[in-house]
Amino acid sequence: MKVLITGCNGQVGHCLTERLNHQVEVLALDYEGLDITNRGAVFSTVTEFQPDYIINAAAHTAVDRAEQEVELSYAINCDGPSYLAQAAKECGAVMLHISTDYVFDGTGDRPYQESDSCGPQGIYGLSKLAGEQAVAEHCPRHLILRTAWVFGEHGNNFVKTMLRLAERRDELSVVGDQFGGPTYAGDIADALVTMVQYLEQGNQAKWGVYHFSGMPYASWFDFASTIFKVAELHDVLSKQPKLSAIPTSAYPTPAKRPVNSRLDCSKIENQFGIKPSDWNTALNNIKAYK
Repeated sequence: MKVLITGCNGQVGHCLTERLNHQVEVLALDYEGLDITNRGAVFSTVTEFQPDYIINAAAHTAVDRAEQEVELSYAINCDGPSYLAQAAKECGAVMLHISTDYVFDGTGDRPYQESDSCGPQGIYGLSKLAGEQAVAEHCPRHLILRTAWVFGEHGNNFVKTMLRLAERRDELSVVGDQFGGPTYAGDIADALVTMVQYLEQGNQAKWGVYHFSGMPYASWFDFASTIFKVAELHDVLSKQPKLSAIPTSAYPTPAKRPVNSRLDCSKIENQFGIKPSDWNTALNNIKAYK
């Protein structure tokens, strides 16, 4: 089995490469190895390597910068996946693609299901939704994994930001009225590997979109509070900062954040037996986040 991984230096891409490197033949590429916005380079790489699976972990994830970097966002989040999907179909590969909760408007009062209507509120979400649509259009054998609030030992994320701020400040204010499922990058990688293994065993899967994120649902304030408790318990912090919950309106950003980022993950569990990410357990490795 041969697997092409794009975005191998990102949070999920890094974990994927670690997990698959010693199991199968892997070609793991970052931007320098493969610019997915270059159609010719994509087709040349795929034609030469002839992968059985293409896992696209490359993305423009700077949500606020995306509001100004519109062309770049669409190039990376839509054009790139489109080229990969076209190349996947041509060589007979299965395409796995990572997407986001930002494809929804975030106003619902329940966890979002895969069949719910999308309504992105910013360029990041719009470009990611366009990427989903391009993958579905160009490669019938596709699995799109929507996730949210990604964190891990590698790369930049909320956990590392909170730990860094806690070392400098005695008091912190964190948004308390946005809710979602913090998701460990290693668990996302494991979910993708499980999907590949399921197909390799000759099982038939329903192609399309699946949700995968962490449980239990929490606010950013709840998440930060748990981070600090665990950090103090593991001697990563000498003491916890005083935390205050603030509304979204008190922390304006260029891009609108979804108030409701909760994803219903029952479909992926029913199809592949994949349970939601347990973010509380993942935080026990908090010493690795320093």
